[in-house]
Amino acid sequence: MQKFILGKKIGMTQIIQDSGVVVPVTVIKAGPCAVVDIRTQEINGYMAILLGYEDLKEKHLNMPKSGYFKKQAVVPKKYLKEFRVESTDNYELNGVVDISVFSEDDEVCVKSKSIGKGFAGTVKRHNFSRGPMTHGSKNHRLPGSIGAGTDPARVFKGTKMGGHMGNQFVTVKGLVIVKVDSEKGLLYIKGSVPGKKNNLVEIFR
Repeated sequence: MQKFILGKKIGMTQIIQDSGVVVPVTVIKAGPCAVVDIRTQEINGYMAILLGYEDLKEKHLNMPKSGYFKKQAVVPKKYLKEFRVESTDNYELNGVVDISVFSEDDEVCVKSKSIGKGFAGTVKRHNFSRGPMTHGSKNHRLPGSIGAGTDPARVFKGTKMGGHMGNQFVTVKGLVIVKVDSEKGLLYIKGSVPGKKNNLVEIFR
């Protein structure tokens, strides 16, 4: 059975194992998530489960979304994410997916939006080397030449330059679940997870 869930990043801490090893972990408040819709091969052309996370008051919805949740007979959710599955037999509409599907030592992939860094230059954004700092040099952190002269008389797309850094979805693979706290709905994942506190996090394997 495929495993997936939505949650929010709480922060980082550390766990001391029985062997005395200190493990840095990221704490994620995961689930419970509602099965808002089930995509089938016959109707949609593919199989997937649409999960909803975090209840939302109806006054915060526009009319199309309000009508959709009423049609599905599901409590409105703030976040909706679709996960592809090989079979939909184990899921039912308005069912619940919680952290009980995960266990310790599970390897998972974690997807979240990274922290936005604003505008960054080439040294920070692309690890360019700086120029000489002495002997009258004026080239300290400049990007250098970006064009090719008269022909083709333009800058090629994809040229590494300064620009907006961060604030994009990042997936980290191969992270290990160190601890599952079913009572509090917390997952302790070894290592760092992209994004800032309270970011929406997708966990799947």
